[in-house]
Amino acid sequence: MGRTVRGDDRGSMAVEVVVLVPVLLLVALLVVAAGRYVSAEGEAEAIARDAVRAATLERDSASALAAARATAVAGTPASLTCDPVDLGGTFAAGQVVRVDVACTVSWSDLGMLGLPGTVEVEASSAAPLDRYRRTGA
Repeated sequence: MGRTVRGDDRGSMAVEVVVLVPVLLLVALLVVAAGRYVSAEGEAEAIARDAVRAATLERDSASALAAARATAVAGTPASLTCDPVDLGGTFAAGQVVRVDVACTVSWSDLGMLGLPGTVEVEASSAAPLDRYRRTGA
């Protein structure tokens, strides 16, 4: 009868934990980074949508631009840094106006992943001006 010799397995669990914990931490940080990016895209789209809606309620293009920018500033969360919105299109009855917004998402606190410090998210939204209402020049 042969005798089986068992190896010494003491300490192998500690080695596995030491190897797996950093990998799991990096995966968790990657999920956080992806969630932050998707959330920022949604916020930028909401800012553009609200800004173009505010612009369509105004009577002239200067007031529309001011209203769009004020609405965008009021709707920007603290987690984003956004440039002033741009108003495009023809501001005349029956025409379509468009708002473009560009925001910056910071990944500086997720440095272990090796991601760039920031990434830009852009969004735009368009809305028609009422065909039967009076608009200024």
